[in-house]
Amino acid sequence: MSYKRLTPCIFIAQGKAVKWFDNDTVLSEDVVALAKQYCDRGADELIVFDLSSSDEEHDEAIDLMRKISRVISIPMIAGGNIRRAEDVKKILYAGAKRAILNFSKALSIDLIQEVSLRFGKERIAVSLNDFDTLFKQQHLIEEYSTEIVFMHRLDLNSVMNVTELPCVVLTDTMEQSEILRILKCDGIKGVSGLFISDLNMDFNEFKEVCADEGIQMTSFESILDFSELKLDANGLIPVIVQDYKTSEVLMMAYMNEEAFENTVKTGRMTYFSRSRQCQWVKGETSGHFQYVKSLAVDCDKDTLLAKVEQVGAACHTGNRSCFYTTIVGADYDAKNPLQVFESVYRTILDRREHPKEGSYTNYLFEKGIDKILKKVGEEATEIIIAAKNPNPEEIKYEIADFLYHAMVLMAERGVTWEDITGELSDR
Repeated sequence: MSYKRLTPCIFIAQGKAVKWFDNDTVLSEDVVALAKQYCDRGADELIVFDLSSSDEEHDEAIDLMRKISRVISIPMIAGGNIRRAEDVKKILYAGAKRAILNFSKALSIDLIQEVSLRFGKERIAVSLNDFDTLFKQQHLIEEYSTEIVFMHRLDLNSVMNVTELPCVVLTDTMEQSEILRILKCDGIKGVSGLFISDLNMDFNEFKEVCADEGIQMTSFESILDFSELKLDANGLIPVIVQDYKTSEVLMMAYMNEEAFENTVKTGRMTYFSRSRQCQWVKGETSGHFQYVKSLAVDCDKDTLLAKVEQVGAACHTGNRSCFYTTIVGADYDAKNPLQVFESVYRTILDRREHPKEGSYTNYLFEKGIDKILKKVGEEATEIIIAAKNPNPEEIKYEIADFLYHAMVLMAERGVTWEDITGELSDR
C-alpha cells in the first residue's frame, strides 16, 4: 500500500487567497501566512493556482509563490495562466517542485513536449477535468509528465485503469466519507480541495481518522520503538537540538515516551520538563515552535539528535541558541563558509534596516539598483582580469569583492542564500 498525502490548495486572485476557481470569496488577505499555516498544521504538500487575468496579476502571483516557497517546508506544485515556456520557468524558479499544465486548454497540450524536454518531465504535472481528455492525450501525458491533478468529476477507477501515473484529486466535496473513499483508491497519491483546505483543518487529527480506515498517510514513523532506547533512571533520554539549515546547536532537553510519541505524531518537538514533571510542546506559549526535520540516535542509543526548523528563539532568554555564552575559545569557526555567508548577509540586511553614517553598504542602497548592478558588473570584470594573473591571491580578493556586491544585490531584490542553495540543489 502506498502512502497518501493531504494537499491543501490555494487559489490566488488579485493577490489574495480565494475559495475556488469560480468563487472569489476571500479566504485570506495574506496568501503567504495561509501557506505557512497549512504547513505548520501538518499538510504534506501544497497546490497553488494562479487565477490571474493580466500579466501584472500573473507576476504578482509568481512573486507570492516565491515568498510561499521560503516559509514552507513541504513541496509546492503550482500552475495557472501558463501560456508559454517562460511561465513554466518562472513557476519552477519561484520554488515549485512541479508546474501544472491545464490540459483543458489546447495551448498546454502544445507546450508540454517543449517544457518537459527543457526542464525535465519530473518537473511537469498535468491537470485534467474529465476522463475523455486523459483518454485522448494519454501518450503525451505519460511521456512528458509525472503526475496528474484530477478535478474529480467521474469515477476514479476509470482513470486508474487507464494510467499508472500518480494522481492528486482536487475535489469540491465537503463530505469526509467521500474524501476517505478517494484516498482508498489505488493509484491516488493524495487529495486536495475544499475539505482539505478548510482553515480549521487539523491535518494530524485527520490522518488519525485515515489510519483508522486503513489508509497509510505520509507522516513521521520511527524505525525504533522507544523501548529500544537506553533511558536514565527516570525513564528519560537527552535530546540535542540543531538547526537543520546551519547545524547550529540550539538547545538540549529531555524526552519521555509520551513526549517522543507526540513529537513523531505531530512533527513538533515535545519534551518532558524535569522541574515541572510534565510534558511540554516547545513554543506552545511563546510561538517559537520547533518543526521536526529528522530524529537520529547515537551509537549507544542513549542520546537523540533532532534537526529542526526553529521559529524565533530557541532559548527562553530570547537568544537564538541556549549556548550563547562562550567560556573557552572562539564561539564559531570564522572560516566556515555557510556561517560566513549568512553572517555577512545578515549584516547587509541590518544595514538596510538600520542605516549607519559612513557605511558603504548604505551608500549602495541609497544610490539604488543601477549603482548596485554597475558594481556587480565591475567586480565580475575584475575577476576575469585577475584570473589572467598567475598570483592566486588577487583572484581570491576579487571574488570576495564580487560576492559581497552580489549579496547587496540579493538583499535589494529579496533573494536569500537559501533561495540560491535551493536552486543549485534542484539542478
